[in-house]
Amino acid sequence: MKSIRNIATGVVLSAIFAIAAEMPQAGQPAPDFSLASQEGSQVSLKQFHGKWVVLYFYPKDMTQGCTIEAHNFQQDLPKYDKANAVIVGVSVDSTDSHKEFCAKESLTFKLLADTDKKVVDQYGSLNARGMASRNTFLIDPSGKVTKVWTGVNPAKHSEEVLAALAASK
Repeated sequence: MKSIRNIATGVVLSAIFAIAAEMPQAGQPAPDFSLASQEGSQVSLKQFHGKWVVLYFYPKDMTQGCTIEAHNFQQDLPKYDKANAVIVGVSVDSTDSHKEFCAKESLTFKLLADTDKKVVDQYGSLNARGMASRNTFLIDPSGKVTKVWTGVNPAKHSEEVLAALAASK
């Protein structure tokens, strides 16, 4: 009886992980969420309705690749503003870590803390080490995913996103 229960539990867990790891695709509604930002305020996807959203997931604050990616988004922020787009970064780091990262690197866009890993998982971006994979979702003003990038190159990614935004106009 114990082995049947273990098999049944394994099947149920496999089904749960298969559903949880499903990454939203272009054309699908972007899953809504609410997470704390580096300022401590709650930020939800729906509050950006009417704007393009660059929702990017990254592994860890203050690491080389994540710093390069964040700097490039920050450097290009005027171009995103002009395109009616906001940048929102998500990792499993704490709000305190995000606050320190933003202060150290002069970042002015929102970084959201997903310490429970729910949103990272909801977007199919939770890796085997329990961190966020480097994935980005471009979400249109109505809340639909229009483009997905996985395993991005942090040095070139902002340029790729800006090109996709320009092509979407």
